[in-house]
Amino acid sequence: MEKNLQTQLLDRFLGYVKQNTRSNPDSTTVPSDKKEVEFLKQLATELKEIGLSNVRTNQATGYVFAELPATDDTPRPVVGFISHVDTADFNSVNIQPQVVENYDGQGIINLDDDGKYQLDPAVFPSLTKYNGDTLITTNGETLLGADDKAGVAEIMTAMQFLINHPEIKHGKIVVGFGPDEEIGTGADHFDVKDFGADYAYTVDGGPLGDLEYETFNAAAATVTFHGTDVHPGDAKDVMVNASQLAIEFHNQLPATDRPETTSGREGFFFLISMNGTCDEAKLEYIIRDFDKDNFEKRKALLEKITQQMNAKYGANRVDLDMKDQYYNMGEILEKDLTPVNLVKDAMHKLDIQPNIFPVRGGTDGSKISFMGIPTPNIFAGPENMHGRFEYVSLQTMEKAVDLIVQITEDVPTQEK
Repeated sequence: MEKNLQTQLLDRFLGYVKQNTRSNPDSTTVPSDKKEVEFLKQLATELKEIGLSNVRTNQATGYVFAELPATDDTPRPVVGFISHVDTADFNSVNIQPQVVENYDGQGIINLDDDGKYQLDPAVFPSLTKYNGDTLITTNGETLLGADDKAGVAEIMTAMQFLINHPEIKHGKIVVGFGPDEEIGTGADHFDVKDFGADYAYTVDGGPLGDLEYETFNAAAATVTFHGTDVHPGDAKDVMVNASQLAIEFHNQLPATDRPETTSGREGFFFLISMNGTCDEAKLEYIIRDFDKDNFEKRKALLEKITQQMNAKYGANRVDLDMKDQYYNMGEILEKDLTPVNLVKDAMHKLDIQPNIFPVRGGTDGSKISFMGIPTPNIFAGPENMHGRFEYVSLQTMEKAVDLIVQITEDVPTQEK
């Protein structure tokens, strides 16, 4: 990468992460927090300044879209690049990134002055991959926000590079920056028609080479238990303890199907919160599985337990509120692997080894793929995301920029 563009990538990223854009899961607004709106406005201004066209903000959703016109009349598919601006549910106030130049791949990095928080290769062996790299870390008090401001900076820098190099032939490119990915609602409001891509990539993955085009199928469930609360001295054959019902419900789920006991393609039930009294109790779950049939069986099990407990304790003792969140994007992409093969070929040209694996989670691309734009996920660079030990390599970010540029160069022509 050109030296001045490398410097701009670093400066751009450092400026982005210092801005607090944490999304708010308890909000009823779209986007969920005004901080996201303000940052998206800044990105819209920057897109115009570097020379993109048709820069527009959807006032109802916060999404910012822009276009880089084709360099010639050769017909090609329109390719898009997408990143989210919000950060996860960890302290994001007063982020002070640190730049560690020429890391030796072995030493301990003290994040704070007292050495209370450290990046130690003995604890985080991923550090050993970055001998000679420039690392950007936290100061131990906040997350970094490289998920996904690394992706935002990489897309912006790649577009700037293409504008500076009109000799690189490419078709029309569209970019999109949006809110609320971390709380799972951002892509619900993504306007695929306005975006206008034939296929796209979320630049929201982890280390170098990550390429993901399979995700979980996902659902959320809230189970509410209604008890009969009386004085415990007179409780025999009268009291129905809602908290006890909740325990009974949970114990009927497979003990081995939990996040802490599963890996690879194994699905799970995850009890994310529980609270209750004798009068009322509540359990909240997320349900995950790669296989669609197994996913449906997991939901059916919750329904079956609910019905059995209502039959046992009386109607309406247990209420189940369950809804699907997103589906395995592999179901869409397996029908046409063109965008996957395109990025694999681009990686090979750049001597990047693709690291292909099913995501034990979801991306905005999970929803966007089912909306009509096949959208795999490619690496942006972050390690140890969502916490104080998050870091990213500047050299990996540069390679992400190179990959975006290479993809745009390699988009095949279409017959008229």
